[in-house]
Amino acid sequence: MKTTMLGVIVLSIVVSLSATAGDQTLFGSREKYERAEASLLAGLMSDNEGLRESSAYMLGELKSGKAVIPLMAMLRCNDCETARIVAALALCRIGDLRGIYAVKQAVQFDDNGSVQSRCAWFYNEYVQAGTFTFTEKGEEPGNIDLAIK
Repeated sequence: MKTTMLGVIVLSIVVSLSATAGDQTLFGSREKYERAEASLLAGLMSDNEGLRESSAYMLGELKSGKAVIPLMAMLRCNDCETARIVAALALCRIGDLRGIYAVKQAVQFDDNGSVQSRCAWFYNEYVQAGTFTFTEKGEEPGNIDLAIK
C-alpha cells in the first residue's frame, strides 16, 4: 500500500513537470522543489522497479545533486539492466564529476554489453563528444558494438 501511495505521489510530480524540469522556478519555491526531490529520492528506494526507474530519470531531469550517490549505487549494484541504463542517463544529465566517472567506469566494467554501449553513448552525448566511437558488428543492422578510443 505504501508503494502504491508513493507511486501516485511521484506520478503526480512527474505529470506536473514540463520540458524545463531542471528549472527550480517551476515549483514556485525552493521548498516545493525540495519536497519533490525528497519524494523522488524516496522513490529510488522503492521495491517497485518502475517507480525506481522513473524516480531516477526525473532526478536526472532535475539535476539533483542529492541523487548522485544513490544513482551511482543503482548503476553499480542493480540486477536490472534497464535500471542501470536509466541511472547512467540521470548521472550524465546531472553532470557531477563522481557520477560521470562512474558512468565511464561502467563502459569498461559492466558485464552487460547493452549497458556498456548505452553508457558510452550517454557519455558522448552529455559529457564529452567523441570519447567513444561505435561500429556496426555482424550482419544485422542496428547491432552496435563499441570501440574505445
